Amino acid sequence: MGLTPKHAEQGSLRGRPSCAALVSVLIPVLCGCATQRVTDPSRTATEQFLISEAVTEAVAPLSFDALHGRQVFVDDRYFESTDKAFVLGELRAKLFRAGVQLAFDMRDAEIILEVRSPGVGIDRYDSIIGIPAIGAAAGSGANAAGVPTGIITPEVAIVKEVRQVSFAGVAYVAYWANTGEVVASSGPSIGRAYRDDWWILGFGPRTLGNIPPVDHHVE
Repeated sequence: MGLTPKHAEQGSLRGRPSCAALVSVLIPVLCGCATQRVTDPSRTATEQFLISEAVTEAVAPLSFDALHGRQVFVDDRYFESTDKAFVLGELRAKLFRAGVQLAFDMRDAEIILEVRSPGVGIDRYDSIIGIPAIGAAAGSGANAAGVPTGIITPEVAIVKEVRQVSFAGVAYVAYWANTGEVVASSGPSIGRAYRDDWWILGFGPRTLGNIPPVDHHVE
């Protein structure tokens, strides 16, 4: 038995709400699909603050009273570090505050200030009470723990600590440009900074240290 026009119209009307409902669901989904591009610097903020705090602490005790009022050229040829620019910036600021006149050409200087460093870097210490993650990159065979490569077991930590300690050392020797006679010198001045992160039963980190944004200073 065929549908009368009236029945066909009712069937059409019954199908419309379902289509409308489907469209109302799809439109927000389709319109809401978006991605945000996130970029990370090559060095973390924590690493940069650890180094800069240690450098600032190392430069602070240096004395340049013997160079007051003199034309001084900073010779950095014997100084090598990833953070060379910041170390020299702190050193130059300290010289300015001591009343030293910096020369930008060695030929204009009365005194040459050679700066050097025994080291600038970060040591990291990881410790865990529990079961560390075990595994290796995909491949054939098994690792030293007997776990097949490509299979990684999750870490189960009751207590976990990640401690980062930075050290910076700065030293200098200053001598007359015309004679090479030493005017002033310093042994290595060492600065230190640290950050200590703790997780207990997966909750954390609870952070201690002396760099921003750490609020707690524990010696």
